[in-house]
Amino acid sequence: MGAPREVWVQVARVPEVRAAGVYVVQAGRYTIALFAEGDRIYAVDNRCPHMGFPLHRGTLRDGLLTCHWHHARFDLQTGGTFDLWADDLTVFPVEIRGDEVWVNLSPSGDARERARVRLEDGLKHGLPLVLAKTVLRLLELGEDPVEIFRIGLNFGVRHRRDGWGPGLTILTAMMNLLSDLDPSDRPRALYHGLAAVATDAEDSPPRLPVRPLPGAADPDRLHRWFQQFVEVRDAEGAERCLASAIAAGLPPAIIAEMIFAAATDHRYLAVGHALDFANKAFEALEIAGWADADLVLTSLVPVLVRGERMEESVAWRHPVDLVGLLERAFEALPALRPSPEGRWAGPEALIPVLLGEDPEAIVDALLGALREGAPWAEVAGTVALAAALRIVHFSLHNEHGDWDTALHTFSFAHAVHQAMRRFPSPALLRGVFDAAMSVYLDRFLNVPSVPLPEPRAPAGMPNRVTATLAALLDRQGAVQEAASVVAGCLQAGGEASPVRAALGHALLREDRDFHTIQMVEAAFRESAIWRGTRWEPFLLIAAARYLAAHAPTRRAQEQIYRIAERLHRGERLYEEA
Repeated sequence: MGAPREVWVQVARVPEVRAAGVYVVQAGRYTIALFAEGDRIYAVDNRCPHMGFPLHRGTLRDGLLTCHWHHARFDLQTGGTFDLWADDLTVFPVEIRGDEVWVNLSPSGDARERARVRLEDGLKHGLPLVLAKTVLRLLELGEDPVEIFRIGLNFGVRHRRDGWGPGLTILTAMMNLLSDLDPSDRPRALYHGLAAVATDAEDSPPRLPVRPLPGAADPDRLHRWFQQFVEVRDAEGAERCLASAIAAGLPPAIIAEMIFAAATDHRYLAVGHALDFANKAFEALEIAGWADADLVLTSLVPVLVRGERMEESVAWRHPVDLVGLLERAFEALPALRPSPEGRWAGPEALIPVLLGEDPEAIVDALLGALREGAPWAEVAGTVALAAALRIVHFSLHNEHGDWDTALHTFSFAHAVHQAMRRFPSPALLRGVFDAAMSVYLDRFLNVPSVPLPEPRAPAGMPNRVTATLAALLDRQGAVQEAASVVAGCLQAGGEASPVRAALGHALLREDRDFHTIQMVEAAFRESAIWRGTRWEPFLLIAAARYLAAHAPTRRAQEQIYRIAERLHRGERLYEEA
């Protein structure tokens, strides 16, 4: 393909521009401001790239154009801004032909590449409006959401010294949610994910990755050394082992075994966040590709090394020594083999035991199911389901912060389940038992146990479910009402897709809360696995209860997104009363 044809149009006459100083014309789809300064005439898009204010109403001094709304400053010749939150100004080449002013309306440069660079600016400088506007622009230009995700992922693993954290977890969760959302909410999800990454990296020094060993090393030794270095909290040694294993080209399953073994060598490490983050890192690589596995997976080392170990927690030691109970159970795990087609009684028999008050019975029931040949992933999924049922029956007489206790267990159990589906291993079986013990420790959250909600489907279902939930979540404490709406919509096998889309919309209009996002994303993914069973509604009811308990927020982040959305449509915000 040749160079695009230039489009020159006559827009004014030199005397009228010089007489006016600034002269506004319409050319094609652009409103152009012509500025006469010295012996030159400049042409720029009259819409301030920040929020659309007419630049002809600004001030021009010594080549510096200042917008009168938020005082963004621009170099009139290049369009470059001195205020990065404002974006660069579109300038048009000018030719003077006799006394006629001609401007070139042809696009200059690669619009998509400019938008990618602008996305990096938004991430580096923590500019949420820039991120929102750029996401909308990139999608309009046909950018694949995976590429937008990849930019955020690569930024996050490079610019946060403490490695993988809530921001990258939110970004990956948002990508996992995209298919469940209404198309109009998908840009909003990407905006939230990227803004979370930027917030996490704000004021943090960058990561300085450790190089792999200079030559080939024995994979088995790397595995052993990695676990040893994590055990003694040696982050540098652990990172070099992991980087060396990845550089050696070891298969993802072997790398996963190294990481998940280290994450389960200690009980419920970092209140479950270590394994949760590890699972999300592997999900991120499934989306973005394995090319950046070294930076992504080595970013997990800080949480593996620094995380609190529940052996050090009173609750896991007294009045029942849960750690000792689990260590005895783990002796049986090496003899077990995964059995995808195994027979077992199923979740109906196991869940009442998991929700009971006898930890020894819980351990025995898990071992019994595994010895019967129960598929490991199904056992892990059953424990995640039990954790969700704690939230379904969560008593509102608990302190509000206790929601997070239940969330940590469910999010951890969900991560174990997802990891087990990809990389089944005896090490991850330890995570199943850890999750089950955390479900046991959370039993106080169901005293008294809240009954299942009375189903109440909104009139005009499914079209009204989004509006109904939105109205409920405009007020505090609508926990049971929101659960009733979800139960009603799903009653008698109702389609879950509108409910997921409605819950997703309700989530995205609130200010970001790490735990609420974890809750909704995990519930969506677990409910998809249990689709068509009697357990599917419970997971979405759990999501509705947790979300309603944490709404409404100030919705400041939604205001930013709506500004970006309206600017993208070309609306004139400055004209409103």
